Amino acid sequence: MTSPAPAAPRTARRIVLATVVILAVLIAAFFVFATMYTDFLWYDQLNFAQVLTTRWIATATMFVVGFLGMAVPMFIAIQLAYRLRPVYVRLSSQLDRYQEVVEPLRRLAMWGMPVFFGLFAGFAAAGQWEIVWQWANGTATGKTDAQFHLDTGFYLFDLPFYEALLGFVSAVLILSLLVSALVLYLYGSVRVGQGELRISKAARVQLAVIAGVYLLVQAISLWVDRYKTLTATEDKITGAAFTGVNATIPGLSILAIIAVLVAVLFFVTAVIGHWRFPLAATALLIVAALVLGIGYPWAVNTFQVKPNQNQLQAQYYERNLKATKAAYGIDGVETTPFKAQTSAEPGQLRSDADTTASIRIMDPNVIGPTFQQLEQYRSYYKFPQKLDVDRYKIDGKNQDAVVAVREIDTSRIPSQTWNNSTLVYTHGYGLVAAAGNQRTDDGEPVFLERGIPTSGALTGSQKFEPRVYFGENSPAYSIVGAPKGTAPVEIDYPRGKDSSENQTKTTFTGDGGPRIGNFFTKLLYALKFQSEQILFSDSVNQDSQILYDRDPADRVQKAAPYLTLDSDPYPSIVDGRIVWIVDGYTTSSSYPYSTTVNLPKAISDSVNTQPGFVTDDINYIRNSVKATVDAYDGKVTLYAWDPTDPVLKTWQKIYPSTLKPISDMSAQLMSHVRYPTDLFKVQRAMLGTYHVSDAASFARQDNLWETPNDPQSDSANPELQPPYYLSMKMPGQDQSQFSMYTTFIPASQGSNSRNVLFGYLAVDADAGSTAGKKSSSYGKLRMLEIDADTTVPGPGQVQNSFDSDPTVGQQLNLLKQGQSKVTHGNLLTLPVGGGFLYVQPVFVQSSGGTQVPRLQKILVAFGDKIAFADTLTEALDQLFGGNSGATGGDNNVTPTPTPTPGSGTGTTPPTGDAAFQAALADAKAAMLARDAALKAGDLSEFAVQDQKLTDAVNRLLQLQQSGSSTTK
Repeated sequence: MTSPAPAAPRTARRIVLATVVILAVLIAAFFVFATMYTDFLWYDQLNFAQVLTTRWIATATMFVVGFLGMAVPMFIAIQLAYRLRPVYVRLSSQLDRYQEVVEPLRRLAMWGMPVFFGLFAGFAAAGQWEIVWQWANGTATGKTDAQFHLDTGFYLFDLPFYEALLGFVSAVLILSLLVSALVLYLYGSVRVGQGELRISKAARVQLAVIAGVYLLVQAISLWVDRYKTLTATEDKITGAAFTGVNATIPGLSILAIIAVLVAVLFFVTAVIGHWRFPLAATALLIVAALVLGIGYPWAVNTFQVKPNQNQLQAQYYERNLKATKAAYGIDGVETTPFKAQTSAEPGQLRSDADTTASIRIMDPNVIGPTFQQLEQYRSYYKFPQKLDVDRYKIDGKNQDAVVAVREIDTSRIPSQTWNNSTLVYTHGYGLVAAAGNQRTDDGEPVFLERGIPTSGALTGSQKFEPRVYFGENSPAYSIVGAPKGTAPVEIDYPRGKDSSENQTKTTFTGDGGPRIGNFFTKLLYALKFQSEQILFSDSVNQDSQILYDRDPADRVQKAAPYLTLDSDPYPSIVDGRIVWIVDGYTTSSSYPYSTTVNLPKAISDSVNTQPGFVTDDINYIRNSVKATVDAYDGKVTLYAWDPTDPVLKTWQKIYPSTLKPISDMSAQLMSHVRYPTDLFKVQRAMLGTYHVSDAASFARQDNLWETPNDPQSDSANPELQPPYYLSMKMPGQDQSQFSMYTTFIPASQGSNSRNVLFGYLAVDADAGSTAGKKSSSYGKLRMLEIDADTTVPGPGQVQNSFDSDPTVGQQLNLLKQGQSKVTHGNLLTLPVGGGFLYVQPVFVQSSGGTQVPRLQKILVAFGDKIAFADTLTEALDQLFGGNSGATGGDNNVTPTPTPTPGSGTGTTPPTGDAAFQAALADAKAAMLARDAALKAGDLSEFAVQDQKLTDAVNRLLQLQQSGSSTTK
């Protein structure tokens, strides 16, 4: 007899396996804990812990509700089906085999299936907690929809919840019905055989009741679907039009009633046992759904609406017009008919002298490299490629400025060690600002604030904190802070030559991040950032803080997760500190009768080519919050900019005490708040269609506008022209106002496209400078609707005029010779002189090596006339008959003559020398002949003239280098 194998090895393996599993679970749990606890520390340090705990509690609550809401009904359905099975029934051999397979796993399956589906439902419900909380805290708007006369808050807060709830309950009932049918079949309560279906009484009651409840839920869902028609698309609009009101909505009402009747028949079947009536009624419901849901609306639309479309749809178009304008805040646009002048006469700009003096000639999208070269100081500093626009009051006058923060670039610090990148090079230094309307003699910016240490008109003698620990390009994390008396290790700013001995050092003294002085906290952050140095470095002391999530937009998004943020945060000097100002929007896609817009598409242009948003389609938007982030300590402050917004009111109930009132905003902060770019882009996208005021014009669609493409964008992949901030005076205004504007051309495609101005939209972007109070004109939208009898060139047409002018082309081609590159700046459009003035700065820079764009020329246009000169003042005088009556901000500039490209020297060419003039004439003649040959397709002649041009340019270079005979 063989003795049994010893059980010890098997027991040992089980113990080892169990130990490994437990350890794995504990390690995973600790990692989860580390993530959650460090998140709490971050929020707690920022005084926004309530935001995180609210989300945790809401998510956990909804998970439990979702889990129980799915698991409990499924468990009850399975238990009932099993316990009420027939005990003495003869099953088929096939079912006997099924039971033999299932029986060993029956208990596990009866508990496992509800748990499995419950987990899925729990996670799904947890992701919907915001919908539930908005429903529970919804705010009435005081406005009603035009169809059902319900408060629009019902559509914003209640309807999404009812949709989600009905969808969840429907899923629970369907799954319960399926698992009930499966168990009932396996255990003989439902038998199929010999062409006959037999159902036990208990099974009949269970199946009929679940089916009846499901149909009742569908009846409610059909009734709710009536309200969804107000946010669905029909014809040209969003919202129920003639077909929706007269066919779809009544059809849904009838279907809901039929569904209730069918549900009642199922309940009757549960009692009397006849399936014929409910099944026939179900078939009738399906047929009715096809007829009332598809056939009848199609017939009404085809035979009634299309032949009489404009007449029948008029009142619904009117509903859409009013609701869309209200939802996007464009119902208060002040529209002024404008008959534009197109002829330029002497003195024509005299009444617009304030505007011309403020015209921005320093393009923030071009001069980034100039800031980098002139203000970088060390390789480990950087400026953004695209700068921001702000304004400051200097000597009692408002001054538009181009601004940027000097941030740290850890990729270029001298030694790429953890110590350097984390403890030493921790912050940037200073804000650099240049006047937008001025230039130096050699075409560089006129700086208002610059240098290390920083100095200038923006800070003066006031106490100023220049350090930038929180910015758009800050390191992923830095560890700062030390006990008093400890020698500082952070590089503050360089002095003199670039060496380690010439560095001023500092120690962070603010409250900018969680403290990590104890071993446990260091361990958690070492796990979070996968860096053992945090745990073992002696430099991490009892007073150390860890700074992370330092991008201003990221910090505001975490503090206010319900906001959609503007894509252009900008820095300002406010009350002696650098702060980032971030605009926050509350949005919705559920506003009744309001047309939907794709948000990323609406705000995309040549400056912001790839906007990224979680929110895609919206039909309601408000700039409800202004946020600031302190560049030194990262403090986030949220101000309720639009306290009347019902969406913001609802979120304030969910996250109480996170917002401050406008009354807390200082005068300096108010003076730097501006109308947000993305909101203006969305509004202009809607005004392309919704600038009309009557349903008849809307129906004809004969006056559609669109934003022109940026003339400087790639013609193969054109991008929209961005709006621009400018200080200007609109027709009808008494004085210049810091504004943002955009232009409109007729919407057309292909060969029928016309690049002429039809509309000009500006918004008063200045919030004023009174503490806690908005300017009364802030946000005022002003539209100039240009008389159709006057042809005013659009941006594309003006750019084409600039590019095709022979004189301009000759001068630009000379500037492009050698190693020089010519860059056209922003093409600005200004309503001055009774018409529209176009201004475009022209920059010259090296195409290789050190690139410093310098302003060399200004292009201007008015009507069909153009001018090209060294300064804006000179160009305006040329354009308006020798004396425009106004000057630009560069009026006192004496431009340094542009060096001949490629000469490598700043020596002024001997323009008065006969040899130089002859070479210049030969170059111009060869250039014109070469262009003519190219247009004619004569490549051999093109080559001949191109060689002549090269020879002439070489002669010019030689004369430049050697000097003319008259100057020797």
